[in-house]
Amino acid sequence: MLLAIDAGNTNTVFAVIENDEMRGQWRLATNGARTADEYVVWLKQLMDLDGLKMGDIGATIISTVVPETLFNLQTLCRHFFKSEPLVVGTPSVKLGFDVRISQPANVGADRLVNTAGAHIVYPGDLIVIDFGTATTFDVVAADGAYEGGIISPGINLSLEALHQAAAQLPLIAITRPQAVVGTDTVSAMKSGIFWGYVAMIEGLVERIKKERGNSDMTVVATGGLASLFRNATEVIDYVDHDLTIRGLREIFRRNQNGAA
Repeated sequence: MLLAIDAGNTNTVFAVIENDEMRGQWRLATNGARTADEYVVWLKQLMDLDGLKMGDIGATIISTVVPETLFNLQTLCRHFFKSEPLVVGTPSVKLGFDVRISQPANVGADRLVNTAGAHIVYPGDLIVIDFGTATTFDVVAADGAYEGGIISPGINLSLEALHQAAAQLPLIAITRPQAVVGTDTVSAMKSGIFWGYVAMIEGLVERIKKERGNSDMTVVATGGLASLFRNATEVIDYVDHDLTIRGLREIFRRNQNGAA
């Protein structure tokens, strides 16, 4: 079985995969100071609840956008799972697709993994939107190559910034408001964030398609808030919550001989 680890800015996801089947998936708040011992105590208990044993794990792969997490995640894999992990973004790991931008080494591992995960399921030219700490728009060519994208502030990050910078504005949770025009401070804030992001999504997708000269690009959304926006706009074709983990599995498969 494969243990796939995706360390994002907000959460770290651990998934156990057997062939093409997801046997377990768990989420933990990302903390660069968390030790390998802390990870394994937490992870072992959750694996036990799903009937999985640590000895079942035969290989590991890591994607992280938080560099300070890497050492302890590698230690977790090496010491407790007896596995030398593949680390996405390092020169020894083959992606299996071209990165057609001016500085390929600067592309975040999460965006590379999403590229792999999207291309094996969705044909043609793609726009992948990931609703994470940052909201990213990535362009994937029909041959699977990564061809650039857009990085914008994430929704929760925008809410926190609005609250911190404006003394009289409260910290609110993101929900879909019934009306566009708010009738009080909270409803006005909710509308500004939610419908403002919908307008951003629609506007950027339209501009990307126009710039690429392809109005038929498929738009795939992932990340925790993807489902919230799926029914608010017609530009999102698919919501795929397993995109990143699928991408890790696919990159592992492409490196399997080397890993063995």
